[in-house]
Amino acid sequence: MTEAQKDNTKAPIRKPKAESYDISRSDETLTLAKDLANFIKENKLTTSVQGKEFVNVEGWQYAGSRLGIVPIVDHVINMSTDSEIKYQAKVTLFDLRSQHTVGAGFAICSNKEQGKKFYQEFAIASMAQTRAIGKAYRNILAWIIRAAGYEPTPAEEMEYGGNTPDVRPQPVATEPAPMKAVVTEQPAPAVAEPLAPAASNPAYATAQQKEEIIRLLNHPVVTRQEKTKMLLNINKLDQERATQAIANLKKTIDDRENGQVAA
Repeated sequence: MTEAQKDNTKAPIRKPKAESYDISRSDETLTLAKDLANFIKENKLTTSVQGKEFVNVEGWQYAGSRLGIVPIVDHVINMSTDSEIKYQAKVTLFDLRSQHTVGAGFAICSNKEQGKKFYQEFAIASMAQTRAIGKAYRNILAWIIRAAGYEPTPAEEMEYGGNTPDVRPQPVATEPAPMKAVVTEQPAPAVAEPLAPAASNPAYATAQQKEEIIRLLNHPVVTRQEKTKMLLNINKLDQERATQAIANLKKTIDDRENGQVAA
């Protein structure tokens, strides 16, 4: 036998078989937890929130794949409105060994969330699916992630900027301001006095003028809208404008009464 023939008779080199685990056996899943902890640490698949480590969806997928459990996106629903981009996704988990569905998860994502104001629509839809995958795995594998030493909530569910306590500034004590004398305005005289040419403050309408305006506004031919508008501004009228308002009201009433008689 030649040397070439001897080489051909050598046993073929076998590749190491990938190890898988059975979720129904606790001893195997605990071994998976140790393997998972190393994998997550080596690949930096966590997000730190307030000092706690939350596993990214890739870590959850790795745990599921070692158990032969894969995610399937059932649907993605567009729940958007004119003012909001919003999507809902549902994911089911399929066990390749038993050929059965073993879990499911729902999730939503919206551009109203903190930090997502300028996300495009495809990114919102994609994040909804990513969250649903993490949620589905979390529903059945949370204890394995906890055994691996991490928080049992997918990192994608955490609001990184919204979990900090609301710190309100303490009020600063200030010394009370010194009391000042309050000057009260003298009531307008019943009889209008002539205004000085250089007077800066106008003389407001007298009580008699206001009473006359109100009496005229109660006339049936004056509309409710006209009455409301005048009453809202009656305290802003000076004596001159009050006189004009009275004259205008009288003229309007006369014109409308004459018009009704003619009709």
